[in-house]
Parts: sequence; C-alpha cells; structure tokens
Amino acid sequence: MTFTADDRVAVTELISMHGHLCDSGELDRLDEVFTPDVVYDVSDFGQEPLLGVAACAAAGRALGELNPVGHHVTNVVLTEIAHDRVHARSKGIGVNADGTTGSVTYEDAVLRTPRGWRISHRKVRAHRTPLGGRG
Repeated sequence: MTFTADDRVAVTELISMHGHLCDSGELDRLDEVFTPDVVYDVSDFGQEPLLGVAACAAAGRALGELNPVGHHVTNVVLTEIAHDRVHARSKGIGVNADGTTGSVTYEDAVLRTPRGWRISHRKVRAHRTPLGGRG
C-alpha cells in the first residue's frame, strides 16, 4: 500500500490531535493518538521515558496546573519509511498559564494500525539555544 495524500492528511491531523486532547484534559483519549505501548521520550527534560498510553495520561494528570494551557504544533514534515511506517518531524510551541512559552521538536515514529495511524514512539527535544546551539 502506498503512502497517499489522504495518509498525509491523516498523520498530520493525528499529530495535531495530541494538543487538542491535552489542552482539553481528555487524557483518557490518548489511545486515539498513540499505540498502547507507545514510548514517549522526555529524557531531554531530565525524566525517564514514559511507557504506554496510561503512563502518558498519568504524567499529564500529575503535572496538573503546570501543564501548558496550549500545545501548538507546526512545520510537520513526513517521510515514508515503509508502506505502514512514517517518520514525522514537527515543531511544538507550549504556552503556559503565565504567558511564557517554550519550543520543542517532536520526532515521531508513526504506524498504520487496524485503528488507523498511531504514534508508537515520540522523542521530545527541547530548544534552549538559537540555531540549535550551532551559532
């Protein structure tokens, strides 16, 4: 099966849905975005990777009021790896309740599953210096 224009739209919407679910507190619906055994790698923030959808939801609940009030994703670039696997790279902007913001890059492994496209691995890379520190 070929990675079609419809697949590109579906994967891009999948990546966008993460922010909508988190910002609305619908963490019980994260299985619409991630595989059950997702690895959500937040080691760039000094934390151990989260293993599984339940761990991702629990981490969001534990963060509570420290969660961003807005997760915004942009600059989505998709590369087909195989007919059922895609590498996705996107930029994330988090807006906090106090108005401060942060920037990350999401590196996603996305799989075609019987339930549709799902992210099986996400690496979140924080941006702390301009030009990726290569200035």
